Amino acid sequence: MSHTPAVYADLPLFPLHTVLFPDGLLPLKIFEARYLDMARDCLREGAPFGVCLLKSGGEVAQENVPCVPEAIGTLASIEQCDVDDYGMLLVRARGTQRFRLLSHRKEPSGLLVGMAEPLPADVPLEGGEALAKFGACAEVLERIIDTLRERDPDGVPFAEPYRFDDPSWVSNRLSEILQIPLRARQKLMELTDANTRIDAVHHYMQQHQLL
Repeated sequence: MSHTPAVYADLPLFPLHTVLFPDGLLPLKIFEARYLDMARDCLREGAPFGVCLLKSGGEVAQENVPCVPEAIGTLASIEQCDVDDYGMLLVRARGTQRFRLLSHRKEPSGLLVGMAEPLPADVPLEGGEALAKFGACAEVLERIIDTLRERDPDGVPFAEPYRFDDPSWVSNRLSEILQIPLRARQKLMELTDANTRIDAVHHYMQQHQLL
């Protein structure tokens, strides 16, 4: 039985100049009071927060500069939490499920809170051509991870287990690590089927002679 709500009525939002994918890792250094309180509440309640790419505005609050998030984001769950010598909160969160913002508002603290509906998982991969492209993408990703491991065993920006047999996992990880413009990366995250995302990253790697 699923415990995912049909709608998140008061989802705390963390708009960033980054795109979080399902199963993606998100290291954060938190110092603003609104986000320190948000992280504390999420840890206490075991609740997620929402990560959205900033459409306009800044990550740090600025007077008279509204913060506008993209409508599609990813839920994030805090996995690790620590405090550095300067009192900054060091958080490692992981993306779980995409969502669509139905509306959002600004709290007196400056925190954005949204009403959001969870989005379904990717439509599975189908067809011989799609499977062949997926196989090529998985091989490239495996080579990338092996290279990163050789340089620094602790420097791989992906959480284990590595699911090279999962088209969504492979296409999400490639979307994160390839030198793709931020807005294009957002479009890849928004895609609702693994086939289209695999096709897009495969095309990108062909263009840049990575295959």
